[in-house]
Amino acid sequence: MAMLDSRDVTVPAGAVALQGALAIPVGARGLIVFAHGSGSSRFSPRNRNVARALNVAGFATLLIDLLTAPENARDASTAEFRFDIPLLARRLVFALGWASSQPATRTLPIGLFGASTGAAAALIAAATRPGLVRAVVSRGGRPDLAGAALEEVSAPTLLIVGGDDVQVITLNRQAARRLRCAHELAIVAGATHLFEEWGALDRVTELATNWFQHYLSEQAPLAAA
Repeated sequence: MAMLDSRDVTVPAGAVALQGALAIPVGARGLIVFAHGSGSSRFSPRNRNVARALNVAGFATLLIDLLTAPENARDASTAEFRFDIPLLARRLVFALGWASSQPATRTLPIGLFGASTGAAAALIAAATRPGLVRAVVSRGGRPDLAGAALEEVSAPTLLIVGGDDVQVITLNRQAARRLRCAHELAIVAGATHLFEEWGALDRVTELATNWFQHYLSEQAPLAAA
């Protein structure tokens, strides 16, 4: 696959700098920003697999670490940051601002792909920057942790949950009832929380790609800023 650009990037986020991996295929049709959660990072093999498939489908991807290296080291032993949803969301908003100011990505419509607690951060960021975010996909996410921001999300939102991830299905259904935007809950039969079963992650990728292809198209309406 021919890449116009594939490189590591540093994203200013207030008092800290966040590390990311940016990939832009020739003729990119949009940019998908990944929000990792629950101790994960831009090196997550599941998210990298999804990102590669999105690149093949013509989307640029930005996998961004929402914690710095020292914070991530502390979180590994204390878990004090992974559930700090407001912190993760603020940093994701910085990443959105950065992407919208870069020459290579500023004209691309943006979608968010959030996993685990990163899904809550993605929804809060979408509510905070409705003029930038056109679509949101959650993989095994905790959208319930977005709280009151759920009612403020205008970007069409797809919630993907494993069929055997019973507790998270319940939490996603509760969150879906609070969403006022276009939304769907997709359950991948036979999959657990991490979608490690054969074919499960492929199904996640298919669902996410279709969602972004539809809502990041030129015809899809953009919410007012």
